[in-house]
Amino acid sequence: MKHIDFCTQAPVAGSYDVVVCGGGPAGFIAAIAASRSGARTALVEQYGFLGGMATAGIVAPLSVFTYNGEKVIGGIPWEFCERLQEMGGGLIEKPLGNVAFEPELYKLCCQRMVLEAGVDLYMHSYLSGCTCSNGRIEAVFIDNKNGTEALEGKVFIDCTGDADLAWMAGVPMQPGEGKPLQPLSTYFVLSGVDTSTPRLQTAMHHNRQGVNCHCEEIRAELLAHQEEWGIPEFGGPWFCTTLQPGVVTVNMTRTAADATDNRDYSRAECELREQVFKMARVLKEHFPEFRNSYVSAVAVQAGIRETRRILGAHTISADEYVNAFKYPDSVSRGAHPIDIHVAHGASQNVTFLRTPAYVPYRALYAPGFGNLLAAGRCISADKTAFASLRVQASCMGTGQAAGVAAALASASGVPVDAVDVPALVARLLELGAVLDSPENVNA
Repeated sequence: MKHIDFCTQAPVAGSYDVVVCGGGPAGFIAAIAASRSGARTALVEQYGFLGGMATAGIVAPLSVFTYNGEKVIGGIPWEFCERLQEMGGGLIEKPLGNVAFEPELYKLCCQRMVLEAGVDLYMHSYLSGCTCSNGRIEAVFIDNKNGTEALEGKVFIDCTGDADLAWMAGVPMQPGEGKPLQPLSTYFVLSGVDTSTPRLQTAMHHNRQGVNCHCEEIRAELLAHQEEWGIPEFGGPWFCTTLQPGVVTVNMTRTAADATDNRDYSRAECELREQVFKMARVLKEHFPEFRNSYVSAVAVQAGIRETRRILGAHTISADEYVNAFKYPDSVSRGAHPIDIHVAHGASQNVTFLRTPAYVPYRALYAPGFGNLLAAGRCISADKTAFASLRVQASCMGTGQAAGVAAALASASGVPVDAVDVPALVARLLELGAVLDSPENVNA
């Protein structure tokens, strides 16, 4: 490949205690947690709004916040859910605490909470690189309408979902056991839907523990007529209420792709957009609830289930996760089913947990990188454990832990692997995090 030399000087737009890259569920929670814990904090986001997969991807509902009748993810994430519900933009569905939401009010709620916390926002800014010395990141580079700028920080948190910052810094990633990757899906919104029918009422409310909440009747018909109706590979379908009459989000498109490869990702986006309108037409032509429906929105970007994950100081194993092993440095939880979508075809492997699992602090950092933490989809977990932890409630939980840990590391001037774990746990409990369970036998 031909190369062209390119170099530029980047003005320092700001110097911070904590810089969070990525404003999705993990990132905006991490920024709030860091700022509320006394750190001068910046949040970098590629779009002009926050929420990541929830808002850019319309991935609904947020799941799972409660399990076996007990709260699993608490603190700032749960505060966000309650505030969103108070605004009329969220519906906390019991007993699982899955949260259906209206995407535009979601954007507004997390924006308000971030700004109230005193976080400096750098929206419309794309992370383009970093400068490192002896395993420490000195600054990140962002590109926006001001040109290329630099943000200095004492501690950085990678909440990009794809481990972009960690990868740029040279952090080792999980080995190839992650291939093939779980497929991408583009969510879309249908309006004009008859949401009053019993089967759609059941399907669009995700409130049954131990049940995969796809619409089984519609799925069976789609599979029976897949060739006749010209239906491509699909998942679900899963429908979710947006709290608006006659409106549902739809999750059923899918294609195999690597979202960390620009060309492959571009191809997938085009393919999935075609699928959206094909699937919408199939629903409209063959199912009475959708007779008067139309596509009123398509996700800004395809929903990404799996890409890069760091090789951390500890990798959460399937055995540890399924058996709810409690680590001495547990800082978050997970309760979503182990949910592995196959790269090709319509199948999905789902394993429901007996007891909510734990996430150790050591899964949030990599040895040798003293001022970098990861939260959300890019934490250190094997393919099986990751298939549960990748969902948004769990991402919020690890974001909260990373934000507090970053603030402590910045204030004490120690590497992230030398953070006082009892102090970290104490602060998380003070915020309302749930870090223990009476069912746990490894404590």
